[in-house]
Amino acid sequence: MSRNFPSNFLWGGALAGCQAEGAWLEDGKTMTIPEVMKFGKVDHKVTRQMKITMETIAEAEADPDTIKYPKRRGIDFYHTYKEDLALLAGMGLKCFRYSFSWARVFPEGDQPQPNEKALAFYDDLIDTIRSHGMEPLMTISHFDFPVYLVKKYGGWSDRRLIDLYEKYCRVLMERYKGKVRYWVTFNEINMSLKAGPKTMGVVDQGQPNYEEMLFQALYHQFVAAARVTKMAHQIDPENKVGCMVAYFTTYPYTCKPEDSLAAQFDDRMKNLYFLDSLNGRPLPYYARAYFDQKGIQLQTSEAELEEIRQNPADFVGLSYYNSMVSAGDTSQLELTNGNVASAYKNPYLSANAWGWQIDPVGLRYTLNHLYDRYGKPLFILENSSGFMDTLEPDGTVHDPYRVEFLRAHIRAMMDAVTQDGVDVIGYTMWGPIDIISSSTSEMTKRYGFIYVDQDDYGNGSKKRYIKDSYYWYRDLIASNGANL
Repeated sequence: MSRNFPSNFLWGGALAGCQAEGAWLEDGKTMTIPEVMKFGKVDHKVTRQMKITMETIAEAEADPDTIKYPKRRGIDFYHTYKEDLALLAGMGLKCFRYSFSWARVFPEGDQPQPNEKALAFYDDLIDTIRSHGMEPLMTISHFDFPVYLVKKYGGWSDRRLIDLYEKYCRVLMERYKGKVRYWVTFNEINMSLKAGPKTMGVVDQGQPNYEEMLFQALYHQFVAAARVTKMAHQIDPENKVGCMVAYFTTYPYTCKPEDSLAAQFDDRMKNLYFLDSLNGRPLPYYARAYFDQKGIQLQTSEAELEEIRQNPADFVGLSYYNSMVSAGDTSQLELTNGNVASAYKNPYLSANAWGWQIDPVGLRYTLNHLYDRYGKPLFILENSSGFMDTLEPDGTVHDPYRVEFLRAHIRAMMDAVTQDGVDVIGYTMWGPIDIISSSTSEMTKRYGFIYVDQDDYGNGSKKRYIKDSYYWYRDLIASNGANL
């Protein structure tokens, strides 16, 4: 028997401050890793993270340019948020996910007092979100690690970051008590192994133990997340603190047993290790085995492990963009682009212009997989696909391809809820207004229901235009999913 779709479902949209705000050094803010990332030629076959070194950081610090460093300008959301939020509210969003910037709130990371100008911005931002009837869902750390903390501490590889992060979170949770109930400690925490500088501030300078440094930094984040979850409940019992991964749904390439073992390994070490650790299961046996094989020695304590066990996340958050295949022998497989990391091609799937494979059924599979393992509410915090849009002379944007993608994925989510019994509490579509791409720093790859007239080099009127998909999502929300 099918269940009714929940009437209190949180339909929404999600943005990251570092891709939208601009104002990169305004009101006391200091530089972050995204503002070190240049725009360059985009490879649609292989996903490459820009190599961040102390030299590239020094080069960026000496260069005030905002053309080759697009995230310094974003879409100027820092100054246009009132108008942009009004446009987003026109779709009837129930929830809006956004992120704080550590480099705004504590420009030097470890200073005694927070930056009141930054907090005044977030005060008004959150009040504006709430005034439109949207539930604020705030991410505390979203791919914008402060350069100051890289240079002074070496990022999260230094355990002193635990206390600094806890202090940062306390300021936010005490200030927004009663206004923000949904929190995410770390955006897509499993991306750290592929993008250590922007997620954890751990820079690869050729250290022989760099992988160990990354896993040690992750352990520090697990401890910090547990402490902040406990603190959040003490400050306000109504607070809900979620964990989040970018879920790399993994299938065996064939039914060969070796391919199934490879898929199991990838699922564990690319997805489940992070979720297990954030849901009260630190250092699971398969991770300990991997560390032993790789000679990785983590500095842990039983007291910290117990903190992790006693303070699990309240909900499991995930982004879902594409799936992947694994095989015991990958020599004959073809690589294609994916979210942060390249993936092997699945011959049964189509792909977008950037090579990201499109797999709505994989979302239903993933939701069942996670609910079966953790038995707690799930929240789809990001889902969409980048497309090349055309602004017509009359100011319209016709994007049936976006509606087709979202419709298929939302149908899969609704089937997981109504047919399979999975508890999904919300869906915040990624990038409801066009923003700078996290991975490629381009503007051409667009996600939004709202078109921003700006090209890859910052040219354009910056004016906002409504796309056809805007009206589809508005009607979908108004019908609580019935008008799919």
